[in-house]
Amino acid sequence: MSASPSNLHRRPSLLVAILLALVVAALNIGLWWAGNRPHGPEDWHGPISGFAFEPYQRYQDPLHDKFPSDEQIESDLKLVRQYSPNIRIYSMLQAPQVPRLAEREGLKVLAGAWIDTRLDNNDAEINALIAQARRYPGTINRVLVGNEVLFRNNVPPEQLMAYLDRVRAALHQPVSTAEPDYIWEKYPELAQHVDFITVQLFSYWNGIPLTGNGNGLDRFPALAATLGSYETLRKMFPDKHIVIGEIGWPSNGDRVKYAYPSVSNEAIFLRQWFNVAKRDHIEYYVMEAFDQPWKEGLGEGRTGAYWGMFSADRQPKFPFTGPVTEDTAWPWKALVASLLALWPMVWFARRYARFKLMGRFFFCALIQLACGLVVWSATLPLQFYLSWVDWTMLVLLFPAQIAILAILLINGFEFTEVLWRRGWVRHAGMLRPDTPEKQPFVSIHLACYNEPPDMVIVTLDSLAELDYENYEVLVIDNNTKDPAVWGPVKEYCEKLGKRFRFFHLEPWPGFKAGALNFGLKETSPEADVVAVIDADYVVRHDWLATLTGYFHDPKVAVVQCPQAHRDFEHNRFRRMTAWEFDGFFRIGMHHRNERNAIIQHGTMTMVRRTALEGTGGWSEWTICEDAELGLRLMHAGYELVYVDELMGKGLTPADFKAYKSQRYRWAFGAMQILKGRWNWMVRKGPLSSGQRFHFLTGWFSWFADALHLIFTLMALFWTAGMVALPQYFSLPMQLFLVPVIGFFFAKAIFGVVLYRARVPCGWYDTLMASLASMSLSHAIARGILHGLTREKTSFVVTAKSRRMGGSSFAAFAPVREEMLMAVALALCVIGMAHGYGTRYIEGTLWMFILTAQSIPYVSAVVGAWIAHKAGDKAG
Repeated sequence: MSASPSNLHRRPSLLVAILLALVVAALNIGLWWAGNRPHGPEDWHGPISGFAFEPYQRYQDPLHDKFPSDEQIESDLKLVRQYSPNIRIYSMLQAPQVPRLAEREGLKVLAGAWIDTRLDNNDAEINALIAQARRYPGTINRVLVGNEVLFRNNVPPEQLMAYLDRVRAALHQPVSTAEPDYIWEKYPELAQHVDFITVQLFSYWNGIPLTGNGNGLDRFPALAATLGSYETLRKMFPDKHIVIGEIGWPSNGDRVKYAYPSVSNEAIFLRQWFNVAKRDHIEYYVMEAFDQPWKEGLGEGRTGAYWGMFSADRQPKFPFTGPVTEDTAWPWKALVASLLALWPMVWFARRYARFKLMGRFFFCALIQLACGLVVWSATLPLQFYLSWVDWTMLVLLFPAQIAILAILLINGFEFTEVLWRRGWVRHAGMLRPDTPEKQPFVSIHLACYNEPPDMVIVTLDSLAELDYENYEVLVIDNNTKDPAVWGPVKEYCEKLGKRFRFFHLEPWPGFKAGALNFGLKETSPEADVVAVIDADYVVRHDWLATLTGYFHDPKVAVVQCPQAHRDFEHNRFRRMTAWEFDGFFRIGMHHRNERNAIIQHGTMTMVRRTALEGTGGWSEWTICEDAELGLRLMHAGYELVYVDELMGKGLTPADFKAYKSQRYRWAFGAMQILKGRWNWMVRKGPLSSGQRFHFLTGWFSWFADALHLIFTLMALFWTAGMVALPQYFSLPMQLFLVPVIGFFFAKAIFGVVLYRARVPCGWYDTLMASLASMSLSHAIARGILHGLTREKTSFVVTAKSRRMGGSSFAAFAPVREEMLMAVALALCVIGMAHGYGTRYIEGTLWMFILTAQSIPYVSAVVGAWIAHKAGDKAG
């Protein structure tokens, strides 16, 4: 049987879609593999010199009196005995049974007394150490009085030396104390009070990278530095035996300068060290046997929990021979991410075969990236020992990460369609004018409220000069109190002739929608089309002549032109706002128009009269009656036509207050529509899937502004906690930070690239338009949140003429909240820099995020100042 033409068209596109999805899935697996490539440190065979041993289990904590049982300690000792004959313990009071249990396993114990600022406790520790050493002389072969006591400045050197002398006099076993190398160099007299030197050597805390260039030990700078410190001490104290009391590398946590914690790095460091120490006959204790989650935040940040060679679940983190893989579960994660993305990629690549191949590949890669991030975010917590605070943050922020990815995909779809389309599916241009006898009769409605008469008269002059025979103009002034404002407009309408009719309404409800509904009742019976413009617009003479022909198609209910501006070129504020407005009409409206889902605007729009009246007129329950009407007409099955031609130009908002209030009104009204028409958008019905998609997701970028405000408030609270109460508030994990930073960069790149591709302006105007857009973030956020939580707000008419006066200080009155947010974020960055510096990568990332969070608020302050200065020059 021969295939139909449609099948012949579809089969190749399906095959291409499947191949494209498989290529992207394979690249995804390749990236997971690249991030988890096996490392090949030198193999290790033989026993380990010793382990620092603390037997606390996963949810035990000596600070909260949660201690292991004898059975748990005995199990840990049996495990350690398989790898080493020696252990080191730190306190005689917290786990006094360890020497007894170690004796059963034949282990030798380097026993310690914990010394800190509590002098009574110090005496108790020393007495217990002496008693245990005398009781188990065959097991406790050496003792330590204190661990990093001088490093922490717990007691003065003279006090520590007195403790050492006291223990040496009481015991036969060799006695020492453990300190970093620089403490021994600073207090060389300490060596006179010990029988051997015990030194802690941590190249990690010095920020030295694990690997580098060169041959031999030069390939491992951290190891070379460790050996260098060891040799320095040998030369300083040639008559003393030197034991390395702690040495190791963390498998997770916070990076310190060039030292990066990871499983593979821990394996490389330890396996190389084991071989070097065996070669040079160095005695050492690995820090440490088991991960100790309770240590997280004890002066070491998150890293303190991850020094074990075994996890807190007593599983070895890496093998001693063969290559080491960072994440042994990566194949499953990569496979799940690929399978999760496979069907959406195939669907997209087939559904949008009209896009260029590069565009389909890009968006498929974006889908795969989103799925990979979901899998990564969901599994990464399993690699950490999370506290209840961490889990609380995870529960709160994981849905936000999903929302961020959704916004990224929505923006990415617009980016793909605009850049990589082969052509617009629904493109409309200017038509050849009809002869007068075929022209639809147009009733032009111009609603005014307290508008400057001179500005309205300019608009009326442009309407009087239209090259069109069949039209009327209704000027509806509602609620303007002063006759000196509306009177001249009325007189001018009378002067222009019977085609122009003026109505003054006072009092009148319903804001602009109420005025327009009155106009409908007064419209000429012969009118086929109702056109609406704002009172500040100057229209082209061919506006009606070249566009009303679309209404010969009975399916067309709306013909919409861009909202454009004039007289802005020499005013910096008006210029930046004009180009900011232009972006949506050059990009977003075309993107929405592809699925008959444009946002109808209340100016430069024409509506079929029967469709307008038949669906209920202008809605007075929302302050965005124009956008609601467009959605209602789509729901009724009509087509809306978008013609990207500048057929009329108005004035930009006069100042920053007007600019903000206009965008607040749009955001608030959008939420009114979303709530009022929710069932239309989430249920199958007259609206197409494309229309529902755009009206559900089209405001997601504004939701991102609302999320930005919420996240900023949370960040301020959390940062204040980290600075003031670091014992309770830890640094956020990279899990929370990386997607946020990635979204910030992706959104910025998408916006700038699209703008440069579609908007005919230079780089200066592009950057200034970006500043204008960012300056509205707080106003939009307030509009979204108020719109979701309130039913109504006042309709504030956007001022288009310059308002007089105002000091430089008053220029910032419209942005008081933004200034406070910017100052608060700046103080947080300063507090983080002072408290954490750049020691931890999470701290540095967090400061970057706080700085990025401040950009919209700083932009608002800058925008207000630009508006103020531009107003002064205009004056």
